[in-house]
Amino acid sequence: MDKSTRRGFLGLISATAAGLLPARQAAAASESRPVDSAEACILMPQAEEGPFYADPKLVRSDVTDGKAGIPLTLRLRVIEAGVCTPVTAARVDIWHCDAQGLYSAFPGQGDAHNIDETSKSFLRGTQTTDAAGWVAFNTIYPGWYEGRATHIHFKVFLDDRNVLTGQTFLPDALNEFIYANAPDYTGRPRPRSTLNANDHVVEIADPDRRAFCAVKEEKDRYVATLTLGVDRRTEIAMQPRRGPPPGMPPGPPPSPPPAGMMPGGMIRGHQIKDRLAALIPGLKRSP
Repeated sequence: MDKSTRRGFLGLISATAAGLLPARQAAAASESRPVDSAEACILMPQAEEGPFYADPKLVRSDVTDGKAGIPLTLRLRVIEAGVCTPVTAARVDIWHCDAQGLYSAFPGQGDAHNIDETSKSFLRGTQTTDAAGWVAFNTIYPGWYEGRATHIHFKVFLDDRNVLTGQTFLPDALNEFIYANAPDYTGRPRPRSTLNANDHVVEIADPDRRAFCAVKEEKDRYVATLTLGVDRRTEIAMQPRRGPPPGMPPGPPPSPPPAGMMPGGMIRGHQIKDRLAALIPGLKRSP
């Protein structure tokens, strides 16, 4: 099915579903949807949980815990895929690294894998969706760590069932500018080598980039927004607490790892040949 046909089909589904709702409810749902509601009604792809999930049981909208960084508000809306109706009272967890690539709640952090953040709970939190399906978290713009593009993790629970585990990604041209210029993000021993264009989670789980959030610049912060289409029938098995995989400390490795692998066995994406073209979507460059 080509893209135009797919959009038309999804639009027909959305219109039919709205017609089945009471007039007032349908109008409210229409007003609160993004402009491209057909795309928003698609099921959000599942993505790997990663090694850093923990549930500190902190129901809060501000997850910064005093961490320095550029202010970011993350707005997530949970809807039922296909019919586009908001999902009320869903539990949403988020977690991500700080400006220097550190996660709370785990040891072995940092470029040298020698920082212990076991007792900390920064940049983690839980919210419950409102009547329109929204939650909002005040946080900081995430940093990066070796082998991964810039991302924020999320989970959605319905009646204690984990129905969605995913990751959202931010515009790489903005990432690049922040990491090169904002003091809280600079001073790393190695340059960032994994971008959205060669991140293994994007390549495997989200090749259509459905989990890429929309970012708006406000006076004192960025605001990132994403709609999460879920299937109520889904249930994802919880993974055991793991922590970071082994990796190499800063500096050149003694020998290159096998193709497609990071030190410690992590999968990595392909190498970037034209960094500027990878950072700016649609940029055409002469060979």
